[in-house]
Amino acid sequence: MPRDTDPRLLRAFVAVAGELNFTRAAARVFVAQQSLSRDIRRLEEQLGTVLFVRTTRRVSLTPEGERLLPYAQRVLAAHDELNAAAVREERPLIVDVGAPASTGQRVLDEARLLAPDLEFVARYHSGLIGAAAEIRDGVLDVSFGRVAGLDPALLGVLDHRLIRYEKVAVLLPEGHRLARLPRVPLDALAGETLYAGAGNPETAEWTDYARRLFAGRGIGLAAPFPKIEGEAEFTRVVRRRGWSVLASEAFAALPGMVLRPLVDPVPLSPVSMVWRRGLRHPGLEVLRAAVRRLGEAGRWRERPHGSWLPEPDARVLGVAAPPVR
Repeated sequence: MPRDTDPRLLRAFVAVAGELNFTRAAARVFVAQQSLSRDIRRLEEQLGTVLFVRTTRRVSLTPEGERLLPYAQRVLAAHDELNAAAVREERPLIVDVGAPASTGQRVLDEARLLAPDLEFVARYHSGLIGAAAEIRDGVLDVSFGRVAGLDPALLGVLDHRLIRYEKVAVLLPEGHRLARLPRVPLDALAGETLYAGAGNPETAEWTDYARRLFAGRGIGLAAPFPKIEGEAEFTRVVRRRGWSVLASEAFAALPGMVLRPLVDPVPLSPVSMVWRRGLRHPGLEVLRAAVRRLGEAGRWRERPHGSWLPEPDARVLGVAAPPVR
């Protein structure tokens, strides 16, 4: 037995022992499955024993794995207590949630319920590009959004984890010809022009998503417009200009407008949690726990049949892209 066993390896072991599934365990500890498998192999090499029996159909603990599991759990519990004692007076965790009606806000609300004694300070950027630069610079700690739209150099200094596939929707004026439909087929938007944040450099990742979704479908992108600050001003501008808006299912409907999901195919907007590489704060672990609870209850990471995902997103997230329709 080595003198100093990395707690990360023990967390990987406990996660796999709890899930008996490497895919679910990787999501639980916020690492890629390949990285989790490497950590298990490394721990087995250090301990000089096999901890799991792996077949194509199931994963199970070996007798030695069962024997060591309670020890690993006690070590991790003590490690967590030590960290909690060391950071009892930790500064507040600054979390950008994007908008009051958003996946990020739901995660933050859940985290506050899980850890009422911790201080989380919310910020409301309108896009991940601006927030990610502030995470890099130490102004923010955590944010949420589409990481495929970030510059690779910026993404390279951040950690990120996919937490949800949001279904994309369209926000329509109540009198719009498509507003009476419960769901709007994507092809029905041919000839329409939609606003998707063009002109706001902080939401360029969303504008890029819209361009990819609209390409070849006859859907126009509204011309660049100055950055719009605040929900009231956004409502005023959108209604004054008569825009339809590309949005997500988490978007709050505005007065005089209706939110309708898009179908045939169902466009998915992947939302990742993003944080500064090397960040150590008890609030980050609480946010991860909140993501697990909400994600499992709401099946956030499931991709419905007939969905659409941009190829760059599939590549960055390491998932298979659905067939292009």
